[in-house]
Amino acid sequence: MTTEPAVDRSAITRATLAISCAATLLVLINFTAPMVTVRIIGAELDSGASGQTWILSSISVGLAAFLLVAGSLADGFGRKRVFVTGGVLLGLASAMCAMAPTALVFVLARVVQGGASAALLAAGLGLLGHVFPPGPERARATGLWGAMVGGGITIGPVFSALLNKVADWTLAYWIIAALSLLLAGWAALSLEESRSERARKLDLAGVMTLGGGLSFLVAALTEGRGGWTRPHVLVCLAAALVLLVAFARVERKAADPMLDLGLLKRPAFLAATTGALVTGAAVVGFMTYVPIAVQQVLGLSPLASAVLFGVWAGVSFLVAPQARRLTGRIEARNQIAGGLALCGLGQLALIGIGVQSAWWQLVPGLVLAGAGSGIANASLAGLAVQSVPPNQVAMGSGANNTARYLGSSVGIALVAAVLTMAPGGGGPAGEFASGMTWAAVVSAALSILGAVVVASLRTPARSAKRAAAGSA
Repeated sequence: MTTEPAVDRSAITRATLAISCAATLLVLINFTAPMVTVRIIGAELDSGASGQTWILSSISVGLAAFLLVAGSLADGFGRKRVFVTGGVLLGLASAMCAMAPTALVFVLARVVQGGASAALLAAGLGLLGHVFPPGPERARATGLWGAMVGGGITIGPVFSALLNKVADWTLAYWIIAALSLLLAGWAALSLEESRSERARKLDLAGVMTLGGGLSFLVAALTEGRGGWTRPHVLVCLAAALVLLVAFARVERKAADPMLDLGLLKRPAFLAATTGALVTGAAVVGFMTYVPIAVQQVLGLSPLASAVLFGVWAGVSFLVAPQARRLTGRIEARNQIAGGLALCGLGQLALIGIGVQSAWWQLVPGLVLAGAGSGIANASLAGLAVQSVPPNQVAMGSGANNTARYLGSSVGIALVAAVLTMAPGGGGPAGEFASGMTWAAVVSAALSILGAVVVASLRTPARSAKRAAAGSA
């Protein structure tokens, strides 16, 4: 009689947490790397203003288009398998960025990076949901996962600015390529496979309609800054509308839908998804332009602008793990609403920054917005997992992150449009400063409105009683 070797569950749990957090950190470092070097990359690859917008937002195309796809694949075919594939693909795409001879090749490589990042994020959070049961330990794990979002955003711009100073911008992408392949190898050796208990079929129609619809939508939002009535922008908007309507119809009939539309009836799922969308559109979209603004308006170097930007992201990184202390005292949706409200107050504090301002005048607003982002990131990660059934945790994380990165594309396009339409005066620096003031007003309004909406999405008392009775 043979016995199976004992499995060290604690070792698997620790490895899953470490690998998932490392992946999120790496994804966000890569996501934010071009923020302070976009003008350098654009000049070397001969891209215009529109090309620079694509350099900033192209990774969001892949993220928004493939997060739900990755979540569905992870739940149905194996979260470890999808995670490892994402790590390998991110390594290859990062090498393609480093070798890109033109802006078009760089942008296409960033789209592929987005798809690979989607696999790492959706499968990684799904793996956490599998090994950590609901309770304080899961709250701690998702809090650390949320902290990695702030950590990656803190490190990414400084990382790329430093490497550009000692070598050139391509070195950052070679290092990301190497780290991605190392992460894939670590995951392959250490992670335990998990999937939904019921075998799922690939929702090919859902993949094609959602992926195509979101890709056309992000393309329209990015190109729209040059004029919303241009023929190709209108074609992209029309194609996005047709494909997204088709996606909704397909999912209603699919035996194994990529997105279970029944989840939309859950207030907690709606709160998590709405919070993520507003975080991307109102917070990430605006903050993406802060390093560019302080370079152009205050005359800071790329490295100095990255360090100043790190005030916002660094505070977010420090606050997110502490948000677990609110668990059991404040509902997750109220934590998200409070975080968004703090972000709005921080953005309002940035109004009026101009060419005569000192860099330290930005610090109070960045600290407030950073604290709000940390609370929101931690509670969004937890609610994304808690608001769906256990066999759909990767779907829940995919939907949540899809909303976040689709929102960031909307936010980047919105800020670009505000910068274009804002009243000028005082030369290029003065015009940019005026545009950022208007962008701060618009973004703050969206953050506060989002906080109100999320706070209002409460579970009806009767439904809550039924859920409590069922769990008992």
